Amino acid sequence: FREETNPAIQAIQPPADGEEMIWIDIQGLGDEALLRQVAEPFGIHPLALEDIVNIPQRPKCEEYGDQLLIVVKEIHGDNPRELEMHQVSIVLGPRYILTFQQSHFDLFAPIRQRLQPAEARLRNHGTDYLAYVAIDTVIDNYYSRLDMLGDCLERWEEQAVSEPTPVLLQELNLIKNRVADLRRGLRPQIQALQGLAREQHSAVSQEVQLFLRDPSDHCVQTMEVLEMYREMISNLLNTYLTAVSQHTNDIMKILTIISSVFVPLTFIAGIYGMNFEHMPELGNRWAYPFVWMTMILVAGGMLHYFYRKRWIGVGGMVSAVPEGVQQTEPPPLTRDDRPAPLPNSHEISPNQSTRRAG
Repeated sequence: FREETNPAIQAIQPPADGEEMIWIDIQGLGDEALLRQVAEPFGIHPLALEDIVNIPQRPKCEEYGDQLLIVVKEIHGDNPRELEMHQVSIVLGPRYILTFQQSHFDLFAPIRQRLQPAEARLRNHGTDYLAYVAIDTVIDNYYSRLDMLGDCLERWEEQAVSEPTPVLLQELNLIKNRVADLRRGLRPQIQALQGLAREQHSAVSQEVQLFLRDPSDHCVQTMEVLEMYREMISNLLNTYLTAVSQHTNDIMKILTIISSVFVPLTFIAGIYGMNFEHMPELGNRWAYPFVWMTMILVAGGMLHYFYRKRWIGVGGMVSAVPEGVQQTEPPPLTRDDRPAPLPNSHEISPNQSTRRAG
């Protein structure tokens, strides 16, 4: 095993008969002329090269003579707001494999680490098995992104009930669009990988086809998790709107109670504020304190009545539960009620570079 970083273009050539296998990993697709120089010695078909350069492309698996073009999608982003799908193209040929990554992210660093030991199992297989490992690495990287998204949704679920704000609504709509984009990109990838695992290809052995069922199943699991997240986001939006509506109703209830208390007080003040000359109460020495006492008693009586009806309470508004009905706490979740955890994911450490391994 020999690894080179940023080799000269002239040194990138297909392996001759009897030579070791070669793996070319290219990160970034900005220089189309450079990509064509790399592809020319390997005889990559113009249509295949066009699919590699012109992004984004639908995930696919197409055969060009003794070469096989595989286009898959990786989920890129360090936080849920930046999640997006980047293209990874794999050209599989006799004794060589070329990988083209859209982003400058060392996605295949774990594979090179596995190739380092002399007794590594990966070194005893062909390029088709290496292509399978590359696809599996791309898909295993999904789980860390899904875990990050799930943790964020759990935090927003609490915030949607306790503190619904317009910023939260914007976040939910943004993540809803991100999840829709991910689902749109993964749907054709499932079909492409299932076809790759079933159909015969000259560049892929039957033994490797059995292994390709694993990333196909992982894609299906990822799609199911994204569907669950889509439903969670829809429920969070409904919860947000319900919480905002409930908060508005509580405010209106408070204002209504205040208005109800002041209605009889306004009536009393209105009567004794009229400019009639003959009003017997006005001549009484205790008339003024008596009116004040009457207004205080009326207001206090109404507040006591509202409290007995559980329309108001100490510490804020309370729900209108009929008297005699006991409120109970919901039972705690059992082990069977909790959602199953996602499969363990491989940890990938970023390291930007372009390498040639053979």
